[in-house]
Amino acid sequence: MKFYRNYIKRLLDLIVSVPAFIVLFPLFLVTAIILFIANEGKPFFFQRRPGRNGRIFLLVKFKTMNDKKDAGGILLPDEKRLTAFGKFIRKTSLDEIPQLINVIMGEMSLIGPRPLLVEYLPLYSSHQGRRHEVRPGITGWAQVNGRNAISWEKKFELDVWYVDNLSLKLDSRILLLTLKKIIKPEGISQQGHATMPVFKGAEN
Repeated sequence: MKFYRNYIKRLLDLIVSVPAFIVLFPLFLVTAIILFIANEGKPFFFQRRPGRNGRIFLLVKFKTMNDKKDAGGILLPDEKRLTAFGKFIRKTSLDEIPQLINVIMGEMSLIGPRPLLVEYLPLYSSHQGRRHEVRPGITGWAQVNGRNAISWEKKFELDVWYVDNLSLKLDSRILLLTLKKIIKPEGISQQGHATMPVFKGAEN
């Protein structure tokens, strides 16, 4: 497992992500142009996220929400800023395509725990923090077992289970389940939320 984690997994990431980005580039370009128009010249969303061992990198995704604010200059709630086209690209997972760049650069893997917000780092329990023992992924075990429709505690439980059971067989299974989820989207958000609720800290 260690040999696969340290060497083979990274090699497979490159073998898959480079050709995938080339094949998907026309779709990448069309989506970027549409979002450039819809989001007033801002097709991409950049944010600092923690990677393997908590090392910070700049994650890139397609921008699915506009920057509209209320009268006091505060950003409107997510559900009010999520655009119609943004909903579509989230449902079809097209917003994840730019992260292939993060994979190629070695900051992410195709499969692993999703990279979350930097401000969550001090809120994890020691057990939950183990999710950072591997590179974060575009998709992962938690994403194919509920995605954003499950609780934070369940999500982290699945992430750590993945870290402890990482293998070529498991990654292959996650990849196949991910393709199935793309064809039949579900678990995109929790009930009553446009996106995942804010994590406020471990229960224990």
